Amino acid sequence: MFGRTVYLAEGPRVGIRFFSHEDGREFTARVRESRDLHHPWLQPPATPAAYTSYAGRLIDDPTKAGFLVCEKDGGGIAGFININNIVEGAFLCGALGYGAFAHAAGRGLMGEGLDLVVRYAFRTLGLHRLEINVQPDNAASIALARRCGFRHEGFSPDFLFIDGAWRDHERWALTADMIRT
Repeated sequence: MFGRTVYLAEGPRVGIRFFSHEDGREFTARVRESRDLHHPWLQPPATPAAYTSYAGRLIDDPTKAGFLVCEKDGGGIAGFININNIVEGAFLCGALGYGAFAHAAGRGLMGEGLDLVVRYAFRTLGLHRLEINVQPDNAASIALARRCGFRHEGFSPDFLFIDGAWRDHERWALTADMIRT
């Protein structure tokens, strides 16, 4: 398979794969190009040192799994999806975080990628539940959660410290029995 990227899962236009340290240059360039899109919702690593630390946590920490959503036509990174706070035992749950890069926004690539990550989480990782916490004004992120079948479960005031303040979030969730075939 020389010259071909091996994906964990593939859809018609994207494949997902784990983060690697070698992705730092492209990832941070995409982050810098996407600052306006990401602000004030998230702050992914924009420098090589910050990327090394971030990717290291996703690679080495068993309570996290980081996925790059890559365009199959050329393999460029379209976005990222992380499963954080993975809890095993009776809970079998993880919290999703994600971001598209500006060149890929609005093209449906993240929806395809999120569907692939959801299936990977339920089938391969054996999770039962995935949660997404979204700031109420982040219409694009809420629309993505809704398109991918997540249900609205509630509201969490002052949930996360983002962009210098404690931010309210809506809670969205999906369980393994809810996924579309």
